[in-house]
Amino acid sequence: MSLDRPALALGSGPGGVHDARRWVVEAFRELGRDDLVECTELAVSELVTNAVLHGAAPIEVRVRGTVDHPRVEVRDSSTEPPVMPETAPAPAYDLDSLDDDLDLDDLEGALLTFGRGLSIVARASEAWGADIDDTGKVVWFTPRADFSDDEGATGVITGLSEGSSRVELIDPVDVTVVGVPLRLYVGFQHHFQELRREVRLLALAHEADYPLAKHLSDLFGALERQLRDGLGFSQIDEAVASGAEVADLQVRMPRAAATTLQRFIELLDLADQFCREERMLSLARTPEQRDFQTWFLGEYVRQAAGATPTPWGAELSPHQAAR
Repeated sequence: MSLDRPALALGSGPGGVHDARRWVVEAFRELGRDDLVECTELAVSELVTNAVLHGAAPIEVRVRGTVDHPRVEVRDSSTEPPVMPETAPAPAYDLDSLDDDLDLDDLEGALLTFGRGLSIVARASEAWGADIDDTGKVVWFTPRADFSDDEGATGVITGLSEGSSRVELIDPVDVTVVGVPLRLYVGFQHHFQELRREVRLLALAHEADYPLAKHLSDLFGALERQLRDGLGFSQIDEAVASGAEVADLQVRMPRAAATTLQRFIELLDLADQFCREERMLSLARTPEQRDFQTWFLGEYVRQAAGATPTPWGAELSPHQAAR
């Protein structure tokens, strides 16, 4: 069974905790992972509570990973890292004591029951952490079957900006990308961010089981800065903000970046295969997405080799396709 259930949007009040618990229980039972339900309920209660109290709307919960190693993610729009738990183990929880009909005025009191920091998440998880980008953060965990008696797994924060230096323009080449459909571009940007996070977190939590995820994660990390600096993303972002449907790009990039982009095209194909094999079908591309991404990235590769621009939707001649 694929992990393709759409994310659940949560309200900013305490009722979101109840909704999230019920939703993840249904999701895990659909996956046949009843053995993980209790720890999942405890950990997601903690994460949603923290998002309500300390995060920013919108808040959503979803399930990713694989059937063997499902992962729960709670996203909010705050870029503030979570406060990591103390090393002292927290008291055990009684799941029946969680009040489904909690009022907002009672939320502070409810923390005496299930808001004692991320130590609960650590004890309910095989692995957990937070991944932060410009739009907010995802706090995630892979639940264990039995609540740990010690302090549990150590959380890891990833995705924080490490700063960037722009690629030096040695042997620059001017590239014109004609007729970029912004709907497909926005989908490409979203897909890349999701796939980048997915392989990074899967490798972080279960590298021994999924060595290909580690390989993909390392390569995506090496490519990310050069892609961000060299593809005219800011021009497209401005066009999207203006309400345009199509945009042309004028980009100057180092000719050597074409090798990087060709490797990226190959990586995306490899990632599709990996997603299908590991049943992460929600991240495999549609034929339209694949065609667009191959064209968009391929324009940089072909023009760096001396080819003329080919607009989106135009059929390449055999000679052009070989360039």
